[in-house]
Amino acid sequence: MYLFKKTKYQASGSLSQLAWHRFKKNGLAMTALIFIILVVVISILGYVIIPDKTPFANNQMLELATKKPGFKVNTLERKLNRIIPQHTVIYEAIYGQPNDYQELAIYSYSIKGDSIIIEEYTGMTPNDGLKKAFHLADVAFSLNNDKRIKKINDTTFVVPTQQKGNIKITRSSLVAKVVDQLKQEYYRLGTDRFGRDYLSQLIIGARVSLSVGFIAVLISLVVGITLGATAAFFGGWIDQIIVWFINVVWSIPTLLLVIAITMALGKGYWQVFIAVGLTMWVEVARVVRGQVLSIRQKEFVEAGTALGYSNGRIIFKHILPNVVSPLIVISAANFAAAILIEAGLSFLGIGVQPPTPSWGIMIKEHYGYIILDYAYLALLPGIAIMLMVLAFMIVGNGLRDALDVKMVKE
Repeated sequence: MYLFKKTKYQASGSLSQLAWHRFKKNGLAMTALIFIILVVVISILGYVIIPDKTPFANNQMLELATKKPGFKVNTLERKLNRIIPQHTVIYEAIYGQPNDYQELAIYSYSIKGDSIIIEEYTGMTPNDGLKKAFHLADVAFSLNNDKRIKKINDTTFVVPTQQKGNIKITRSSLVAKVVDQLKQEYYRLGTDRFGRDYLSQLIIGARVSLSVGFIAVLISLVVGITLGATAAFFGGWIDQIIVWFINVVWSIPTLLLVIAITMALGKGYWQVFIAVGLTMWVEVARVVRGQVLSIRQKEFVEAGTALGYSNGRIIFKHILPNVVSPLIVISAANFAAAILIEAGLSFLGIGVQPPTPSWGIMIKEHYGYIILDYAYLALLPGIAIMLMVLAFMIVGNGLRDALDVKMVKE
């Protein structure tokens, strides 16, 4: 039984509080919203929290390709003999930070005299890796290639560094610095076929999917609201032309239209934003036009016209605020659709391009492993897409129910 029931939120006259109160009662929708917020926070933090902090999480070690989750390996961080610019934390969180060292996977090492001798990791039994020797100073510092390391005596060296020029250092200090650069890398989700950290790839891929969805929805709202409100408010030949254009675009399959726009604009990160956004405005325009047509004859609109308000003020300050509820629901559905479209385009090779990680690209690169013992390489990004789309659809349904504040279940 449904009755009109006055709650404390209705008594305060706040429909938004009532809608939020009803939304919180929907456990499934709240769970989906929390999941989305968690993914957004992780995506924003990005390079700050992922193991591979290089741009696009693209640190490749081919000898570590397709290692299982929980894999560990010892590495030696050998300083590069060139200066790598260091950026601020904010810049690093957005774009990443290139390593100032070469990361070498090693099976064993020994320090003899002035050198460290390593055996490269191969993953075979026995390992039987190539053995290499490096001067301790060549590992510990970025050397000036124009000058040589000078040995003063058995315990002291003069090292020509890139940053600080010639520095005097003892052998014991060199050994300590080199030992400090011996690390153990832990790959929680293993590595992909290029030896990259798979967890880092998934997290940066989430950033790509969310950013495409956000920009695409923003573009669709701007175009759809502008055309829909203009057509409904002014009517006449303006309405006929806009409706004709809406119907033409509506008749073209979405995926084909996205592919056509992508081909025209070129392949790339920003091109996907524009292509997806320019195909999602039609539904927004249709809904806005229908809502504005029903509101246009209301008394408050006629009062605004009688008071001499401009058409722009009447549309944007008096009519559109009454259309927000259906737009929120449509935006949630469009966000989910944008994630699917971006993944599909990337899988086809006409969306986001490597080395930018994308869930669609990750599936494309590893779908051949499904019949092998590495099916998770393709399944994990697929599950991520499924969960994100499902979460946005559940939130959209929850918002639709919450924003329907006319009736409250007793």
